[in-house]
Amino acid sequence: MHITVVGTGYVGLVSAACFADLGHTVIGVDIDAEKVRKLQQGTPTMYEPGLEEILKRGLASKRLSFTTNIAEALPKTRVVFSAVATPPNEDFSADLRAVFTVAETVARHANHDLVFVNKSTVPIGTGQDCEQRIEAILRERGAQMHIPVVSNPEFLREGTAVKDTLTPDRIVVGINGNDWAKELMDEIYKPLTRTGKPVVFMTRESAELVKYASNAFLANKISFANMLSELCEVTGANVRDVTKGMGLDNRIGPRFLQSGIGYGGSCFPKDVKALIATSRRYNTPLPLVEATHAINQRQRLRFFQQILKALPAEATVGIWGLSFKPNTDDMREAPSLDLIPLLLAAKHRVQACDPIAAENARKLLPPEVLYTASAMEAAKGADAVILLTEWDMFRGIDMQELQRTMRGNHLFDGRNIYTPEEVEEAGLSYHGIGMGTPQKEREKTSAGAAC
Repeated sequence: MHITVVGTGYVGLVSAACFADLGHTVIGVDIDAEKVRKLQQGTPTMYEPGLEEILKRGLASKRLSFTTNIAEALPKTRVVFSAVATPPNEDFSADLRAVFTVAETVARHANHDLVFVNKSTVPIGTGQDCEQRIEAILRERGAQMHIPVVSNPEFLREGTAVKDTLTPDRIVVGINGNDWAKELMDEIYKPLTRTGKPVVFMTRESAELVKYASNAFLANKISFANMLSELCEVTGANVRDVTKGMGLDNRIGPRFLQSGIGYGGSCFPKDVKALIATSRRYNTPLPLVEATHAINQRQRLRFFQQILKALPAEATVGIWGLSFKPNTDDMREAPSLDLIPLLLAAKHRVQACDPIAAENARKLLPPEVLYTASAMEAAKGADAVILLTEWDMFRGIDMQELQRTMRGNHLFDGRNIYTPEEVEEAGLSYHGIGMGTPQKEREKTSAGAAC
């Protein structure tokens, strides 16, 4: 099938490349001419494992191409996927200007019936708004065409986006009573349904809510673990033991039940905020979702305050990890963007290491940051080392070597990937999250304070 994908960010580029890999003929459209030029040469515009391989394969097969002109893409297209950004506004609502622009542009240039699919994460009612805008423009043109609007939210994760697209848990499609659109969506995903991947059809409004509900629930699991971590710190409990015990219950499960410095990235923060905005728009409170957001903000601030309090004046600080999560160069909502300016404002020196995201970080962080090629270079002469992103390269660190490399002895573990014992045996001071002080030590501290 001939498909057009508008927007070549994470969702759009991965979707376009994967659709081509499944045998469809795909044109990717983007207004950024430089980005399109790179993609035409087979160069991905972001880091994503496996993407470059299928991008080049699609280009070589002639099933995948890119352009800045949507009018060039539409003549043979049967389905247009809109995969443009929907960033949060100040009031938490999703900025839908790009979505509406794509819908209106398609309506102005289409010369035959086609299906318009919102692949972007959009709030309830967006499909209806798009349909009304499209119909109004078609009426103005006097065009006797039919362009139904479908919701087909993505569920890919950065770092495993190609795998998630080609082997999804489910494919959600929202269609309001249009059999022709349903047939086309069935045809697009037939290469996956033949392997047993389920397509779940529902109303457009339900599909629009599924993505927000899924991400809010996962974010809630993270915030629940982080809420417990604060209680663990003052009671002597260990949040890793607590969440492990919880996660072994198959009704709960271990995934997303880890404590740390909170969630970031392009999805969880944006989607939680958008769901809150939707609840306010319909005057239907969602207190669990609001608490999820509040706990996430508090968790990050608590950890940063602990760091700033422990550092000596004009300290040298090593930062391990800059992206919001491993296996991506995405810096959106990354903890490093909040912490590093705070450190620099407090007159501390920052030397940072990230295997992939350093180039993107340079564009967003102050120029005073020193970037290093290895973890030990970042730790050299440091009064403290702070782990912000759990890249594999940081997991097997030789703690004895780290102790010899540093000037101070503080290791702040923002992702709880180390054990206090291995760190302290090397002569370092471990600062994790939710690692409560045992009762005997607390009593000893209390007794010393009383004396």
